[in-house]
Amino acid sequence: MSEECSGSCNSCESKGNCDNPLAKLSVNDMSKIGKVIGVVSGKGGVGKSLTTVALASACQRLGFKTGIIDGDILGASIPNMLGLTNGVNSDGTFMDAAVSSSGIKAMSINLLLDTPETPVVWRGSIVSNVLKQFWTDVKWGEIDYMFVDMPPGTGDIPLTAFQSLPIDGVVIVTTPQDLVSMIVKKAFNMANMMKVPVLGIIENMSYLDCSDCGKRIYPFGEGRAEEVAAELGVPLLAKTPINPTIAKACDDGVIEDIVMTSYEDAAAALLKLIP
Repeated sequence: MSEECSGSCNSCESKGNCDNPLAKLSVNDMSKIGKVIGVVSGKGGVGKSLTTVALASACQRLGFKTGIIDGDILGASIPNMLGLTNGVNSDGTFMDAAVSSSGIKAMSINLLLDTPETPVVWRGSIVSNVLKQFWTDVKWGEIDYMFVDMPPGTGDIPLTAFQSLPIDGVVIVTTPQDLVSMIVKKAFNMANMMKVPVLGIIENMSYLDCSDCGKRIYPFGEGRAEEVAAELGVPLLAKTPINPTIAKACDDGVIEDIVMTSYEDAAAALLKLIP
């Protein structure tokens, strides 16, 4: 173990033979994962899961092999967005990842429940262990970019993800509102505490384009994302619109088939920023 250990095992010569309590979990021999990107938010309802799927889909279209860990165990939604309605196979030790129509691999608690409506009534320690198992006990195969959809806030699961997974950087998702500065800074400061780079900010539900007059409307007021990003010294990756077509595609499980220019541009910028 290096005396200067940062807690990331990706390029460490002692990987797999380390007594550092900050060392990250290793994947199994049937998995090879490149970069790991966390998608975080300071509060719920900002479109974090949509952002996760959209970024993964954009990377998949660029020719990369992508995966998604649905870390929002208590509010899982990734399978529904990807149209994954069946369970997953298991040999008693390892589970197969589910595969979407475009080839995105995913694992979510909803793929293991009797129905997606079955509530997950578990304490934090159990939920944290499930997140770890999604990393260690799933046969992921080869993944270039793994996206981790984290639950909102700074509680058990985000902390577990930061401490246990070799996250290379995070994207903070927000919406236009007066509290955006405080909310983004909470997520930003947590990432800094965990020594994980913040790659950028995405502001969802920024505006809508009127289908009649073509005028751009800001139903929540013009956001402060540019100002906050500049203050924190991180790029604003995208400002995405309100679009009923996108909402319907999520409900119908075909969101990966929708090309959303703002997310495509954000993904291209993101890939250049990952260390």
